[in-house]
Amino acid sequence: MEIILKEDVIGLGYKHDIVNVKPGYGRNYLIPTGKGVIASESAKKMLAEELKQKAKKLEKIKNDAQSVADRLAGVALTIAAKVSAQGTIYGSVNSVMIADELSKLGFDIDRKLITIKDVKTVGEHSATVRLHKEVSVVIPVTVVSDAPVEEVAPAAEVPAVDPEAQAAAEELADEQEVLDALDAPAEA
Repeated sequence: MEIILKEDVIGLGYKHDIVNVKPGYGRNYLIPTGKGVIASESAKKMLAEELKQKAKKLEKIKNDAQSVADRLAGVALTIAAKVSAQGTIYGSVNSVMIADELSKLGFDIDRKLITIKDVKTVGEHSATVRLHKEVSVVIPVTVVSDAPVEEVAPAAEVPAVDPEAQAAAEELADEQEVLDALDAPAEA
């Protein structure tokens, strides 16, 4: 079933696209919610006329999206997250966290425009921001641990073991083995 979309539908298409969908999806969801209409010949002609009239507006929208994309091109995000000892994140880094970080940098990007694979480990990842159907930007995202790094004392500062104390400890261990052997019941 061919449908003309009246608004952007994530995962399906953008406004004014003609898409093929299953009949149930079109009849039961897209048409009743006003997200699309049946793509009849008259509806296609109306769409073509509307696109001619809106060509300049659509070009401006695309240029605005391209200017935002150009500003986003140099952005790299670093997100701190709680991390286990094995390097896995408690929870995951998602589009909401990325949208929050972008808003701190002065970009007002809707979280629904950001796609990122399931991030559950520390390291380098990438997120895609789709600003327009023809304009998208890939942003590098570095996930780091939010816990402070524990400093390890250098080897020179580790106190040396006293040789006399070590000899005494070994002697006590030998005596303990003898006492344990005497206390053990004799096997018949």
